[in-house]
Amino acid sequence: MNIRSITAFPDVSYPLESKSVSEAGEVLRAVREALTGAGYTVQTTRLATQPFPSVLQDSGPGKAVDFAKDLEALAFVHEIDYIGLGPVRIDDPAPYSGVIPEVLAGTEKVFLGIEIASREAGLSLPCVRRAAETIHRVSEIGEGGLTNMRLTAQANVAPWAPFLPASYHGGGTMRIALATESADLAVRSVGTASSLEEARTHLIGLIEAEAERLESAVKRALNRFDATFEGIDFSLAPFPEEARSIGAALEQLGLSAMGGPGSLMACAFLADTLDRAQFNRTGFCGLMLPVLEDSVLAERAAEGLLTYSAVCGTGLDTIPLPGEVSEDALAAILLDVGALALRLDKPLTARLMPIPGKQVGDEVAFEFEYFTTTRVFGVPEGALGGLLTGDERVMIRSRAAGKR
Repeated sequence: MNIRSITAFPDVSYPLESKSVSEAGEVLRAVREALTGAGYTVQTTRLATQPFPSVLQDSGPGKAVDFAKDLEALAFVHEIDYIGLGPVRIDDPAPYSGVIPEVLAGTEKVFLGIEIASREAGLSLPCVRRAAETIHRVSEIGEGGLTNMRLTAQANVAPWAPFLPASYHGGGTMRIALATESADLAVRSVGTASSLEEARTHLIGLIEAEAERLESAVKRALNRFDATFEGIDFSLAPFPEEARSIGAALEQLGLSAMGGPGSLMACAFLADTLDRAQFNRTGFCGLMLPVLEDSVLAERAAEGLLTYSAVCGTGLDTIPLPGEVSEDALAAILLDVGALALRLDKPLTARLMPIPGKQVGDEVAFEFEYFTTTRVFGVPEGALGGLLTGDERVMIRSRAAGKR
């Protein structure tokens, strides 16, 4: 198991002051040293701010690019690998969504999002359309469609999730959170078990033991800082090799191929097992199915991932789509993601990646160490119409709330 990221969540302001970033860098270095000393490989360190429209409320969206560039440069000085600027929220003025392509075009290490649904504000039809338009515009930045890796549409996501692009700070004292790359724990547990119950018990034991070690190391490192440990996002994130593939773990449960009959049960079983483990949680803590990050999922290129997200955790992550996919088709996918997030009362994101010049079934390969080769997914086309194209916010209560 590796540590995908250590994420620091400090308050920042604009014009940018270096103190908050330098303090975050110092904390991240101390935590990284502690985890490395405990035997873990730490892949990245990250910093996530308050949602950037709140940072720029006195300066306006016209300063977004300058803010992002300044923060990226300062983070580089303090050895912070990636930056999260948080989402444009439902109640933020529309121009903030409009500057996202410029921010991404002007930076290399900056991530951000667009909120499309929340418990308080409901599902915003205008925000869904703005997110679809932004995804389409961002696909034309640079070469190969990779820039959309740094953008997500997000629904019902709380602060202090350490997986980018959904990360943002809720304000106040600096928080530290960990994101794990732990699909290998599931591979080991399932591969050596003689029953589902044995696999469940083994995986819970591994997760709880690792979480205890991680928390102990982080808290020791934070003793001399004004920062608190928020928790661990123990999502079963994969890496592009079979020994660290969540797709492999799912197939070892008995599937003929991930995406075929039984896949929903397999996903539900692993997600339920993760829910039963006891540790200090933050973020998604679910089953990640990022196609470009998992060699087995990439080979299967299974459709129906939104269905599995209903029971597994994080949504639609790194999904390659045809370059000519319409904004209407993107908006329709995002509507479903937002509705699922509210009805099931869980956080979901959609990191959709239209690939210019690619058609359904074409091979997709990026020169990025965390991505593998896969094929472009098909998307049902068809324009939304009628009431679904309005300017409303649709309040969708969770099923549990509806029973009260």
